[in-house]
Amino acid sequence: MKAVLFDLDNTLYPAERDLFSLIDVRINHYMQTQVGIEQQEVDTLRRRYWKDYGTTLQGLIRHHEVDPEDYLTYVHEVDVGSRLSQDAKLRQVIESLGVPSYVFTNGSRCHVDRVLAALGLEGVFAGIFDIRVANYQPKPNPDPYQQILEHLQLLGDHCVMVEDQSLNLKTAKQFGMKTVLVGNGQPNQALESYVDARLASPVEIAPLLEDWMNS
Repeated sequence: MKAVLFDLDNTLYPAERDLFSLIDVRINHYMQTQVGIEQQEVDTLRRRYWKDYGTTLQGLIRHHEVDPEDYLTYVHEVDVGSRLSQDAKLRQVIESLGVPSYVFTNGSRCHVDRVLAALGLEGVFAGIFDIRVANYQPKPNPDPYQQILEHLQLLGDHCVMVEDQSLNLKTAKQFGMKTVLVGNGQPNQALESYVDARLASPVEIAPLLEDWMNS
């Protein structure tokens, strides 16, 4: 293994921190006040765009000609520190993996920077790939995966991807990556065939990665 790709939200920190609820409020407000969508339609449209395109942003670009940079700046202006705190254990684990780690997220770079600062993970990652890596095309679209592999000059089977969304791991597996689903989920729930392992938390990744590197 030559690289570990970590998703950001609900992966580097537990979903129970509910940071996304703050962002959802901003998205809804943006759709109503900046795009002009009726209040009663906003929540339904937001969810539909996320389901159809992987992000609300992509739906707003396609159907409402929204400026993606304006959107990203607006929706990510949330108080990250009110939900997240320093995670010294995770920092130690990532620093000790022995292979470069990267952030691969559908969020924006400014959001990544705020989250990493709140978690105490500044300077830990060798690089950050945000929603801009493939012209705002999000996971699980294959384009950002391809762009990252080309940038790193690696084959998929040289990489491990760590995610809380199994559908994003399906695309990773199509590129030959090892896949890790993070989160408690249902204890007896069978893993999809494209998920190689499940961990309750990313702090548990070191033994798994060592096993794969030695196999």
